[in-house]
Amino acid sequence: MAPPKAKPITDEDGNVFRLLRQLDLAPEASQRSIAEALGLSLGTLNTRLKSAEAAGFIKISERSGPDRRQRFAYVLTPRGAAEKNRLTESFLARKLAEYEALHAELTGTASGLVPIKHRTELMQNNLAPISELYVSYESAQKLKVEAGNLVSHDLSPRQICDLELLMNGGFNPLKGFLSEEDYNGVVENMRLADGSLWPMPITLDVSEEFAASLEIGQDIALRDQEGVILGTMTVTDRWTPDKSREAEKVFGADDAAHPAVNYLHNTAGKVYLGGPVTGIQQPVHYDFRGRRDTPNELRALFRKLGWRKVVAFQTRNPLHRAHQELTFRAAKEAQANLLIHPVVGMTKPGDVDHFTRVRCYEAVLDKYPQSTTNMSLLNLAMRMGGPREAVWHGLIRANHGCTHFIVGRDHAGPGKNSQGEDFYGPYDAQDLFREYQSEIGVEMVDFKHMVYVQERAQYEPADEIEDRDNVTILNISGTELRRRLQEGLEIPEWFSFPEVVAELRRTRPPRAKQGFTVFFTGLSGSGKSTIANALMVKLMEMGGRPVTLLDGDIVRKNLSSELGFSKEHRDLNIRRIGYVASEITKNGGIAICAPIAPYATTRRAVREDVEQFGAFIEVHVATSLEECERRDRKGLYKLAREGKIKEFTGISDPYDVPADPELSVETENVEVDNCAHQVILKLESMGLIAG
Repeated sequence: MAPPKAKPITDEDGNVFRLLRQLDLAPEASQRSIAEALGLSLGTLNTRLKSAEAAGFIKISERSGPDRRQRFAYVLTPRGAAEKNRLTESFLARKLAEYEALHAELTGTASGLVPIKHRTELMQNNLAPISELYVSYESAQKLKVEAGNLVSHDLSPRQICDLELLMNGGFNPLKGFLSEEDYNGVVENMRLADGSLWPMPITLDVSEEFAASLEIGQDIALRDQEGVILGTMTVTDRWTPDKSREAEKVFGADDAAHPAVNYLHNTAGKVYLGGPVTGIQQPVHYDFRGRRDTPNELRALFRKLGWRKVVAFQTRNPLHRAHQELTFRAAKEAQANLLIHPVVGMTKPGDVDHFTRVRCYEAVLDKYPQSTTNMSLLNLAMRMGGPREAVWHGLIRANHGCTHFIVGRDHAGPGKNSQGEDFYGPYDAQDLFREYQSEIGVEMVDFKHMVYVQERAQYEPADEIEDRDNVTILNISGTELRRRLQEGLEIPEWFSFPEVVAELRRTRPPRAKQGFTVFFTGLSGSGKSTIANALMVKLMEMGGRPVTLLDGDIVRKNLSSELGFSKEHRDLNIRRIGYVASEITKNGGIAICAPIAPYATTRRAVREDVEQFGAFIEVHVATSLEECERRDRKGLYKLAREGKIKEFTGISDPYDVPADPELSVETENVEVDNCAHQVILKLESMGLIAG
């Protein structure tokens, strides 16, 4: 491999670097001590301090010394910390290039040392520490104070996941959220502007109002949802992306059935910010703290254990016996140790929550040899991006010190598209990973579809069973497993471990004992509230679970009295209803919601909130507009026709008719009791109430 090319470093760069490094190491030293450490006169030091302050790299404040003489304290600004990190990378690259040239002159061969940013072959330095974006502890304490005066951005859960992996090196070589140039390169051809492989846009999406309040070059504080400052960012780029183009290129289709595309259009901010990040502290995780490791912590562990080859297994599902056999075979095939590396950040809506999954993993860890297996949790926000996501996962595992990676069939696939077909081919991810394998820096281990052969009482790869016509092949799909859990049916020991099944049953009891939400939607006057009230009475008559009615008018009075009827306020009102319903569902109750809920995207968001904890049943009360106007006791439609009520659903504002509700109810010439009974029958057929 040719030595990496390093950008020339000027004397000015060297002067700036040495000054910033010294101030970072000893921020409260006297000027005389700093000058002696740098080998400068006091006059030259003062000139360089003023220049660094003018460039925005440091802040200088007065303080009193023990001898009452005037002293100064120095603190690196977020921009100064980022500049110090940049110069460190440049110096290391230059020194490596010089070493490579000398090694080639003396031996006639390349050294084999590969900088992480320019991997083109399997890493020999997978156990060496990698660069992080955190400043020293002393600088972090001062930066916290400085950042307290900056404009703040409160990060979303996905942005917190991204920031953590930026700061701890998991997203190396990224030094911050992508610039517009880097973003365009990643979207179009999976390359950063400098040519480095990177398949997934890592962007800081914000509202138009927030973006407009910023200036290019401005530093902002990045806070978690409790207001804790995690880091700072210097805003170097601000742009409005073509999200449809991003969806097409990154995820293969601009189809809202894809969870990441739906997030792009309906959750993410309209404007992207880019710029380098300075890390102050890690996000706080109160759960499974002993299982969470940064890339450098894992690399240190591998060094301590003497592990030279490590195969990573990515999972967002509980481990069953087929997974165990798969991981055993993968480790044996690669002659490597095994790292079980499950994602505990954001996964696909409807997945088993990570608390349950980690308990399942811990329950079966003793089934693995302790000397060759370890488990660590990865706080990654998945995009379910199929082929590109597989390459991304490989780069992340390379940063964590792994040498091999198991790529599954339909790896990180999001399921079906709007036409009912799979978004990606079953082996597209493996094909793309194989194409970039040498550049990723890890070897792929193909996922083999494992099935149980009853006569031999063992799992075997499905495509390697030569006598398949003479043996009994058993398998349970994910859909079948969920059905058995929902209905309280037996799950055989050949399929899963009793410990895993016990954990799943604790979290997912039979459906007739779970909480759920019935969500009525329809035009004003369609009969939603009347049917919802009748349903509530019938369910309370049955007993067994608490029932709560969240009627539109009741919620407006008690939960959303300050909201108007603009689109934004109506969306916020429905999201509040969804939040309360999800909490009721999570705690085993029944929530009955009866708002108009005119927008399909908002109803989908509520569905995703609820389905984390239980079933969501959308009931479309399909009363025609003409019938609703005829029933209008309050005269609202008349006022809307006269223009006296603005943005009235069905008249001056659209109503998105549900495309695929669980139940559609006709109310014209049908008694209320009959309509409510239709819902009861649907709940029975879904196993949510006993028949």
